[in-house]
Amino acid sequence: MIQILVIVTPNFNAAATMAFVDPFRASNYLEGGNQFRWRFASLEKSCVASNGAQIATQTLDMIPDEAVDFVAVSSSWTPETAARPQLLSALRKWARKGSVMVALDTGAFILAQAGLLSGKRATVHYEHIDALKELHPDIEVSEDMLVQDGKFLSCSGGLASADMALHIIAGCLGAAAANAAARYIFHARLRPFGTSQNPSGAEPLGNTVPEIVKRAIALMEKHLEDAVSISRICTSIAISHRQLDRLFRRYVGKAPALYYRDIRLDRARGLVTQTDMLLSEVAMASGFSSQVHFSRAYRARFGLPPRKDRIEGRIPFEYRAWPMHRPAPPPKD
Repeated sequence: MIQILVIVTPNFNAAATMAFVDPFRASNYLEGGNQFRWRFASLEKSCVASNGAQIATQTLDMIPDEAVDFVAVSSSWTPETAARPQLLSALRKWARKGSVMVALDTGAFILAQAGLLSGKRATVHYEHIDALKELHPDIEVSEDMLVQDGKFLSCSGGLASADMALHIIAGCLGAAAANAAARYIFHARLRPFGTSQNPSGAEPLGNTVPEIVKRAIALMEKHLEDAVSISRICTSIAISHRQLDRLFRRYVGKAPALYYRDIRLDRARGLVTQTDMLLSEVAMASGFSSQVHFSRAYRARFGLPPRKDRIEGRIPFEYRAWPMHRPAPPPKD
């Protein structure tokens, strides 16, 4: 019997967690046995997910001190608050015993805090990728949905958690069992390791955007921290400033300078709400040389200053919209 321990942390993503577990249930049913056995654990006797659902769990000290085949850590918002000494010590123990360690959504932050991912590849949900890079430069952070580095697996959460479980089933029972489980839960296509979280053609580009615009955006995304001028970008891709401005307004809906500023601010918001970096450091990491300019631009885009967003942006709402705050519309006459 293959033993799976699923550790959930406060504000975990319920959908990603159950997407990981359900393929094992389906496989047991289809294979007519109990090839997989799983249990849920946390630091308390129950745990509340980000959508308000509550799950009963065993406390970590109730888990027998024995080998476990797979240990999955499912975390979402504010993973740093869940990285308590008891949990980190337990994760190191299971890693020493040879367990395969699995991180769902932002679970890689917790494995990193335990010192288990140094020098390894890992991934998290794309919204948290920049934070993981900044906090743990010793990790090779990937934008793939699914990453395997030896006995360390990580995925971006959401439905990618089901892909991770199906790959585990394939490794344990063979491709036929994984395919049967995928079909049973209506998982149309098993995505392989190496599948990007942001494939080409995804928003806001699409297939109708000229290649020259895509090249300009690629350069902007490459220089989020060391921001470069639009003129330099134009020179690099051999286009006039006026022509690039015209193409951006037509296909992207805003001027290139405004688009560039906005994606740098989007990066900044992740660092503000998902790390404890000094706001001056966040400003520099997002290409702003002046903290005053950064705070003013931040407020204009998100409707509140970064210092306030650091507090309010960490509150897990059941139905969270992004951006959380927008400037109030002007009063009607």
